Amino acid sequence: MILYQKYVFQLTWAIKFRLAGIIFLGLISTLSLQAQETTQFDNPVKTDLDIRVGARRVDLYLPMISGKTIAVVGNHTSLIGSKHLVDSLLSLQIKIKVLFCPEHGFRGKLDAGEDVDDSKDKKTGLPIISLYGDHKKPSAKELEGVDVVLFDLQDVGARFYTYLSTLNYVMEACAENKKPLIVLDRPNPNGYYIDGPVMEPRHKSFVGLHAVPIVYGMTIGEYAKMINGEGWLSGGLKCNLQVIPLLGYTHSDLYQLPVPPSPNLSTMTAVYLYPSLCLFEGTVISVGRGTDFPFQVIGCPNLRGAKFSFTPESKPGALNPLYKGQKCMGMDLREFGKAYIPGNRKLYLFWLEACYKNAPDKKMFFNNYFLSLSGTDTLEQQVKEDKPEEEIRLSWQPKLRVFKAIRKKYLMYTDFE
Repeated sequence: MILYQKYVFQLTWAIKFRLAGIIFLGLISTLSLQAQETTQFDNPVKTDLDIRVGARRVDLYLPMISGKTIAVVGNHTSLIGSKHLVDSLLSLQIKIKVLFCPEHGFRGKLDAGEDVDDSKDKKTGLPIISLYGDHKKPSAKELEGVDVVLFDLQDVGARFYTYLSTLNYVMEACAENKKPLIVLDRPNPNGYYIDGPVMEPRHKSFVGLHAVPIVYGMTIGEYAKMINGEGWLSGGLKCNLQVIPLLGYTHSDLYQLPVPPSPNLSTMTAVYLYPSLCLFEGTVISVGRGTDFPFQVIGCPNLRGAKFSFTPESKPGALNPLYKGQKCMGMDLREFGKAYIPGNRKLYLFWLEACYKNAPDKKMFFNNYFLSLSGTDTLEQQVKEDKPEEEIRLSWQPKLRVFKAIRKKYLMYTDFE
């Protein structure tokens, strides 16, 4: 029955793509081959009822912060059940001096790349200091009087998701100012595989600080241990780090996020598609910002052969989206992403290849941001040269093997390999 359902699904999508006139027969064949190689998950999707996140394990970290003044690095994902971490700590009479927030702000409602201003939390009156834009790292002055820093952000498992960079700079500030850091671990919804090119040092940026692949298969707590252990902080500094571990989690688990981690990752389908689709942000292709389904559709005006269309408009989280008010032609990946992506353990490249082949102006297809997102000069050139996807994947393997050996040293949970 499973094989039959898989065959029907492959056939349905092959027909849809062929009718749309976007993907050549070779790319459809690639999709079919990938489907045959897919490992289906037998485990049910886990939620916070099955996994005890670090923030809920108050008994482990309360002794470390009781009677001390703390700073909290968090946002709207910093929850204990339905209650915000900050509210829970205040109810336990913990003294909080300051809140630090990443991209999208403390309540997680701002656009990607939008300025995050310092402010006050309306509910508690606590000062909020932005760690985005020109000010990415807490200063010595901002950490004056702080005894311990508590870090609690929900990552999504892709190198270019900027919460990792915020983690790095917070660790660096704690190391420089001799402040202990406690990371409250959370599951990685894309933590069940490893894939993509490993970042090359010359492409280091806020969307990629470390030599890791696009999908690295680690929780944010494990990643913090890797930053520390590999000496990746500036000057080889070491942070006084404690990670509060998860209970009930393995790297083979699929995890249902309790709240969207950022405005444009509004569904689990978007979260699963994000590692493959974010590369398009370094091209002329829209990923659907300004629609009701960001990171679930792709397209641009005049994409040849496309039948599906969408028109980006100003929306919360995407006030000035790419191609605002313009009709974009492209692909609707919602059904595909929901039904198929969670059971796969690979990035998808054929959408990138197909859009490049059908772009009206290939010379303008890529921009410089693509190098930062991909982390390498090679991928862009490989797409331009129409290299087979399997050849591209093979080119990643030597560096992936090196990374996997490093990664294994810092794993805290049962792995999928």
